[in-house]
Amino acid sequence: MTSHFLTYEDHVIHYYKMGNGIKTKLAFHGFGLDGSSFKPIADSWSNVYTIYSFDLFYHGKSHWGEPNNKLTKQQWQKILQAFFQKEKINDFSLMAFSLGGKFALTTLELFPHKIKEITFIAPDGIKTQMWYNLATYPLIFQNYFKTMIVKPNRFFKILNLVKSIGLLDKSISKFAASQMNSARKRRRVYYSWVIFKDLKSDMKYIGKLVNTHNIEVTMFLGSYDKIITEEGMNKLLHKLKDYDLHTLECGHNNLIPHVAAFLRQIE
Repeated sequence: MTSHFLTYEDHVIHYYKMGNGIKTKLAFHGFGLDGSSFKPIADSWSNVYTIYSFDLFYHGKSHWGEPNNKLTKQQWQKILQAFFQKEKINDFSLMAFSLGGKFALTTLELFPHKIKEITFIAPDGIKTQMWYNLATYPLIFQNYFKTMIVKPNRFFKILNLVKSIGLLDKSISKFAASQMNSARKRRRVYYSWVIFKDLKSDMKYIGKLVNTHNIEVTMFLGSYDKIITEEGMNKLLHKLKDYDLHTLECGHNNLIPHVAAFLRQIE
């Protein structure tokens, strides 16, 4: 696994290069992780794929240089074009876990003719979560959530309220609390919510792209995952002509090692 940087305008994109296969795969990690989190899967695929695993902005060593401006799809397109030129990439596959699903779906919209297959691992971006809507729209909620960076008790009061009235699963509330227990984490939560706000995709359009370009789709879900469920994923899956769905016996946070073990078994 080697470490690389790409500078584009005021932004710094850090990524890891793993494996030595002839196929190219771009990977986008989940919230609170970084590009190295895909190493167990990369090891299982080392002879098949060369994986470029990005640190998303506000994670790892990547840096978003415009904190007052959102990342647009047009900017992401230009960043990837610079990356393709640097690494001499013509076509590729995608892999995404959780938050990284937003980046994979956006990349699919921008470069459908270059993409061979997509591996979704409990991806975000197919069904938008309630908390994401509240934090990014409308402005009154966005400003309120921003104050939680320095006043976290506001967040935990809301969390305890919705949990007490049965609107939030215990495992989800535990995950949310773990991501808000320091000022650094709370800042990452807020800016990830807001800066990535425009990375939204219409599943009808995504389904059309996948079907038209004959892109192979494989999805992995956890049977104990309360965050990303099969019911939510059907918003996309039901629009696809063909796909492979694997449900593994684990929760959301343990999916990557379980996927790696699954891949080793089928080699």
